[in-house]
Amino acid sequence: MSDTTDRQEAVSCAVVCEGLCYSFGETRAVDELDLSVEAGEIFGLLGPNGAGKTTAIRCVTTLLPVRAGMVRVFGRDAATDPMAVRRLLGYVPQQLSADARLTGRENVSLFARVFDVPRRERAARVAQALEAVGLADVADRMAATFSGGMIRRLELAQALVSAPRLLMLDEPTIGLDPIARTSVWEHIQAVRAATGMTVLVTTHYMDEADQYCDRVALMHQGRVRAIGTPEQLTRDLRDRRGDGSAPTLEDVFRDVAGSGLDEEGGEFRDVRRTRNTATRVG
Repeated sequence: MSDTTDRQEAVSCAVVCEGLCYSFGETRAVDELDLSVEAGEIFGLLGPNGAGKTTAIRCVTTLLPVRAGMVRVFGRDAATDPMAVRRLLGYVPQQLSADARLTGRENVSLFARVFDVPRRERAARVAQALEAVGLADVADRMAATFSGGMIRRLELAQALVSAPRLLMLDEPTIGLDPIARTSVWEHIQAVRAATGMTVLVTTHYMDEADQYCDRVALMHQGRVRAIGTPEQLTRDLRDRRGDGSAPTLEDVFRDVAGSGLDEEGGEFRDVRRTRNTATRVG
């Protein structure tokens, strides 16, 4: 690829995956994945347990090596320049990442050090991140006293303290009640509006994707089966049915995945990890 094309891609695309494959033993979790996320958008990666969403996210974040295919983040190659990619993104995993033995401020400060935020800027950047997620007033309380929704917002602050160009969220509202889910999304939207940051999110909640994502990709058995705005996808299904119905995004996914949706529940460890996370933050 030419330098000119690389520069154009770095401006217009936050993430590009081409032919991405990843296997665990004989199980291919990601199968020839082609995906492009535009700079500045909120992009949802949807699918059931075992669809390959988290594996794809981990390849983008460089937590898993890119062995086959290509991943670029703002033009940086995740396989050949992983450190440059890591400097561009913030990541909120499914697993609990906040330390209950630290205060909210101490948790975010720890991440500021991990991400090499300059010492002279740390206090201000930590305060800004906590303010952005609505935790400034409780920043010096122990994280152990936080509710599930507050913990998720604290983890969001941890990811934001390095001022990333790309925010990666893996099931950010798992196990939260509807009010807490709405609060988390309101803060995500506010930060995106203020900074122009790109957001790539995986979620099982189709209603969240429908309401908050600019575009979504529906993933099943390691591949993207449909991609577009929620409105486009539901309209296309309505037109194909021709029966005057008003399908939802969940209907679209069931149409794309077919009967396999009910059968592909992920491995035991995936279910255990999801339930453990929901229990700890709920």
